[in-house]
Amino acid sequence: MLSVESHQEQLSQSDPSPSPNSCSSFELIDMDASSLYEPVSPHWFYCKTIDSKETWIPFNSEDSQQLEEAYGSGKDYNGRVVPTDGGRYDVHLGERMRYAVYWDETASEVRRCTWFYKGDKDNKYVPYSESFSQILEETYMLAVTLDEWKKKLESPNREIIILHNPKLMVHYQPVAGSDEWGSTPTEQGRPRTVKRGVENICVDIHCGEPLQIDHLVFVVHGIGPACDLRFRSIVQCVNDFRSVSLNLLQTHFKKAQENQQIGRIEFLPVNWHSPLHSTGVDVDLQRITLPSINRLRHFTNDTILDVFFYNSPTYCQTIVDTVTSEMNRIYTLFLQRNPDFKGGSLILFDILTNQKDSLGDIDSEKDSLNIVMDQGDTLTLEEDLKKLQLSDLFSILEKEKVDKEALALCTDKDLQEMGIPLGPRKKILHYFRTRKNSKAVNRSTLRSASGTSISDIPESKFCSSTDDKYLDVGIGQVSVKYPQLIYKPEIFFAFGSPIGMFLTVRGLKRIDPNYKFPTCKGFFNIYHPFDPVAYRIEPMVVPGMEFEPMLIPHHKGRKRMHLELREGLTRMSMDLKNNLLGSLRMAWKSFTRAPYPALPTSETAEEIETEPESSSERPSDVNIEETSVGIKEEVPPINVGMLNGGQRIDYVLQEKPIESFNEYLFALQSHLCYWESEDTVLLVLKEIYQTQGIFLDQPLQ
Repeated sequence: MLSVESHQEQLSQSDPSPSPNSCSSFELIDMDASSLYEPVSPHWFYCKTIDSKETWIPFNSEDSQQLEEAYGSGKDYNGRVVPTDGGRYDVHLGERMRYAVYWDETASEVRRCTWFYKGDKDNKYVPYSESFSQILEETYMLAVTLDEWKKKLESPNREIIILHNPKLMVHYQPVAGSDEWGSTPTEQGRPRTVKRGVENICVDIHCGEPLQIDHLVFVVHGIGPACDLRFRSIVQCVNDFRSVSLNLLQTHFKKAQENQQIGRIEFLPVNWHSPLHSTGVDVDLQRITLPSINRLRHFTNDTILDVFFYNSPTYCQTIVDTVTSEMNRIYTLFLQRNPDFKGGSLILFDILTNQKDSLGDIDSEKDSLNIVMDQGDTLTLEEDLKKLQLSDLFSILEKEKVDKEALALCTDKDLQEMGIPLGPRKKILHYFRTRKNSKAVNRSTLRSASGTSISDIPESKFCSSTDDKYLDVGIGQVSVKYPQLIYKPEIFFAFGSPIGMFLTVRGLKRIDPNYKFPTCKGFFNIYHPFDPVAYRIEPMVVPGMEFEPMLIPHHKGRKRMHLELREGLTRMSMDLKNNLLGSLRMAWKSFTRAPYPALPTSETAEEIETEPESSSERPSDVNIEETSVGIKEEVPPINVGMLNGGQRIDYVLQEKPIESFNEYLFALQSHLCYWESEDTVLLVLKEIYQTQGIFLDQPLQ
């Protein structure tokens, strides 16, 4: 501190003539000094609050150039609005503010930056205000032109900037309370580095995003406002997902990009948590929440209760209406801002099950429902009674003109008035009640084979709908009227989703293999093997078979090394086991074989000659078993129904080596890993672009 003060005292003595020992003396060269000055190149930044701290982030090079061109277009730039960040934000040049287009977000300040100083607690540089930067630039120009350095400037905050030479410029920030002792700000200052131009500071500036948008993907979050272990919002997590996709497009779709076959995929978040909790329910919950373990109870109210809200008729309708209206609003706004967009929409949300394709499709769907409901119900009333061993009651029912449909509507009191005893009455009521429930389950199987959105939002209530009358399936779910989307989605990706669990607890044991979403062609259930929230779907389509899910390839190809090592050891142990069993079998037979006579007859001699042949065949049996094991590894195609157009549905990620040491330790993290998972993003990109006939540069193994 003393050295800084003594150095400052030397600087405070103004000496207009540069001495040989001054800091600027080495800048003197035999040429015109004015030629050394070149105007600074500006770059545009925006301010964002991250972890309660303001951080200045540079626009990508294309956006900064567009902003600079609009700024230099003339005095009318104040009314200019420049779209940035792929069209997701608008910059109002006159206000110097940046606004989000598709979601609610606090507006951020925008600045045309030329001069920077190093921040207090980190190594990030902070830009000066535009007005003070202009003063610094004018002072720098005079110093270079006249070759007069040691220029001292005082900022509006009474901070001192001293230009020693082009390579050394220092910013002194006064210590709080120094003025109370009557000292000047520079006497108690702390030196900071000052840089001119963005090229002289360490900051990552990206090139920008392709202008062409091939597909639009809506990302619907799960329960709670936080989407990862860092408690980030859905907007921040989707930003990571989008960044990973842009990097993978450059590495795995390089040929298609060079041939201008593809541009990029736009990912837009859909937030339903905020509208739900803005209904006043949080205030009502706070009144009944116990004061103990406050943080845990707040987490429960803000996160876990979303599952119960979805089972409430009032709040379930709010969630469904919010998701659908947000989808339609963002889609309409996106088309207005991108009139040349001709791609499809990839929707990851719950409402697909209850969409209606068209009026003609609705009629055909009703017919198919009637066909399924009539299956297994072709018996006559007399045959039903015979099945129940109640044929003697047919004459009574016939006398009362009670047919099969009328009998299904009869109550216990009606049957009693017809003179039917208690035992037969219970049989009849139980039979028709069971048959009615099986019809409802068949209906729900046709209309309702899916559930949740991209992360872990509770899935929609699968109620069959006919003429806008929503029927309860009888498994405790609520009746909700599902709004319709204004477009047809293409593919539904579910990440770490409990769809299978919700369907099972509702009593749905099997999904009809012929079922598919009314308006959506594809469905992928993607999950981490340690994800505690994820469940499989394929066993519900093919309940009689046991088979593994599809393993998602590593984005660099092949399997992870620890998985290959594990499979190799398993295969080796199986081979050793088979060889050992074969050797033991042969040894046991040799011990239990009858002893040969000392002088064998001709017949026994023939047996002795043939014995080695038979014994030599034993190892071949073991080899046959081994080859059969190898053949079994090549799994034949499995028919998992039409929910994904005949393709596989369940896809599992490969765990990392460190995760394989302890499954429980990484369980929670595995449910939140999808946002930055390159393997997940690459699978999404691959399946999306396959719809256009565009494939990876090199197929992954």
